[in-house]
Amino acid sequence: MSPRGVTTPDVRERLFAAAERVLEREGPGALTSRAITGEAGCAKGLLHAHYDGLDAFVAELVLDRFARVARHAEGLPGRVGEGTVAANLLDVALALLASSGPTVAGLALARPAAAARIRAALLAGAPGFGTVQDAITAYLDAERLGGRVAEAADTGAVALALVGTLHHLLMTGGPDRGAERDRVARLVAQLDAGLRPDGPAADG
Repeated sequence: MSPRGVTTPDVRERLFAAAERVLEREGPGALTSRAITGEAGCAKGLLHAHYDGLDAFVAELVLDRFARVARHAEGLPGRVGEGTVAANLLDVALALLASSGPTVAGLALARPAAAARIRAALLAGAPGFGTVQDAITAYLDAERLGGRVAEAADTGAVALALVGTLHHLLMTGGPDRGAERDRVARLVAQLDAGLRPDGPAADG
């Protein structure tokens, strides 16, 4: 999905950041192209000059934030042996939770046309939850080879549990980000306990 006419990343990110501020401050109902361009301090017609309507813009915003976190997650295998497994997993989990926030993800669900564009892009290979899940699995597999994850650990199931929980929180979460971060931290601690070479997974 490529916005039409966007020639510089600055214009795109300026509009994205403005939309996020409007959402955080006033909620999804206030998100209009006029509100976005007004918040960005640019001409009223700028969004429609570059995007085929608000749904296309919303879809591109969500996909961009997902891609940003996917790139972050893809760096996990490079951190094998560094820090702790739990800290590395939590870092990626919190990055995804804060990527565009429950408000932006929920906005996409409330706009069927935007949601359809997002689904189509993900099916076509755009980075998203599946990319993050694959990166977590690859990281845990590498940690297993290094002896920091139990040989019998089901790394794919752990990655699915973590990403599935994050997906749920993004789609249904409220404004209490602190509580959501705490829930994710507790989940990671439980998953990590099962991954350790001396944990339940080691018993086979």
